[in-house]
Amino acid sequence: MTTFPAAGLDLLYSDTEDALRAAVRSLLADRCTPAGLLARIETGHPHDPALWHTLAAEIGTAGLLVPEKLGGQGAGHREAAVVLEELGRAVAPAPYLTSAVLATEILLGCDPAAALPLLRELAAGRRVCVPALPLTLGPGAPLPAPVRDTGGGILTGRATTVADAAAADVLLVLADTGLYAVEAAAVSLVPQVPLDLTRPPAHLTLDGAPGTLLADPGTARAAVAGALLSGAGLLASEQVGIAEWCLMQTVAHLKIRHQFNRPLGSFQALKHRLARLWLDVTSARAAARAAADALATASPDAPLTVAVAQAHCSGVAVRAAEECVQLHGGIGMTWEHPAHVYLKRAKADALALGTAGHHHGLVADFTELPAP
Repeated sequence: MTTFPAAGLDLLYSDTEDALRAAVRSLLADRCTPAGLLARIETGHPHDPALWHTLAAEIGTAGLLVPEKLGGQGAGHREAAVVLEELGRAVAPAPYLTSAVLATEILLGCDPAAALPLLRELAAGRRVCVPALPLTLGPGAPLPAPVRDTGGGILTGRATTVADAAAADVLLVLADTGLYAVEAAAVSLVPQVPLDLTRPPAHLTLDGAPGTLLADPGTARAAVAGALLSGAGLLASEQVGIAEWCLMQTVAHLKIRHQFNRPLGSFQALKHRLARLWLDVTSARAAARAAADALATASPDAPLTVAVAQAHCSGVAVRAAEECVQLHGGIGMTWEHPAHVYLKRAKADALALGTAGHHHGLVADFTELPAP
C-alpha cells in the first residue's frame, strides 16, 4: 500500500517564492485587469502576446522547470505552482499550463539532442509550444490514437480539443513513429466553442505536415505520461488561485452591500457559508502545495499526492466560483462582472487533466482501497 511520508513535506512558501509571487501579481494587476480581460474576451482572441512576453521572457517564468544548463531558470515545480496560482487569481489568458508546463515537461523527457533547440526557445519565452493532445486527458488514461506518419516525418491525422492551439508557434504531435515538433502554420485549425473563454480549444488537422522527430514511440509516451502527472499537480495551484480570488471578492462585496440597514456579511447564514468556503480553500491550498512539493522532490508518492490534490481542488474551485456568483446577487449574473469568467475557468479546469472522479479512482488504485 502506498502511504504519505511521515516527514519532509514542505507546504510553506519560501522567500524566493514570495518574491516571485509579488512580481507576477504586480504584472497581472497592471496588465490583466478584469475590465481589460473582458474586453479581450469579447474580441474572440484572448491571448495577449505582450503580456506573455513580459511574463515568460522578462520575468523568466517560462523556464522555471528547465535546468540552467539547458537554458532555463533551474527552479522547479514549487515555483511554477506559484505562477499558476497567480494566473488563476487573474484568470489570465496566458498559455503557461500548456506551454511552460506540459510542453516543457514533454521536451525534458525526450532525446536531449533533438529537443534542446526547441526547449531553449521555450525557456527563453521566444516561442509558444502546445501538445496536440486533448486537455481533458488525465494521468494514467489511455492516450488517443496517434497521428499517422506517411514517411519521412510527413504527418496526417487529427487532434481534438487542443487548448491554446491558436496561441501556439509549435505543436508537439504524437505519431505512430514517435513524437514530432510541427510548425503551427503547417496545421489547419478549427476553433471550437469554448466553455473557458480564456483558454479556447481547437481541433487540428494535419494533411502532409512536416515534423521534426524528437523521440521514439516508447520515449514519447513516457514523456507524455510524466507531463500529464506534472500538469495535473500544478493545475491544482491554479484552482486554488481561482478559489481564493472568488472568496476574497465575495467577502469584500458582502462587507459593503447592505440590506435592512445592515451589511450582508453580518448575517449569520452568510457568515457560515463563507467560513466553510474558507476552510475548503485552506485545505485545497495544503493539498496543492503538497502536490507541488512532491513533484519538485521527485517523491515516490507524487502520483498519489497529485491525485489527492486534483480530486479535492477542482471541486473547491467550482464551489468558490458558484458562491461568488450567487452571493453577488444580480451583479454576479452580469457579463460586466468577471465572476462568470472565474466560474467558466473553474468548470473547465474540473475537466482538465482528469476529472475529480478519475483522480478518485487513481487514489483508490494507489491505496488499494475500493473505488467510490
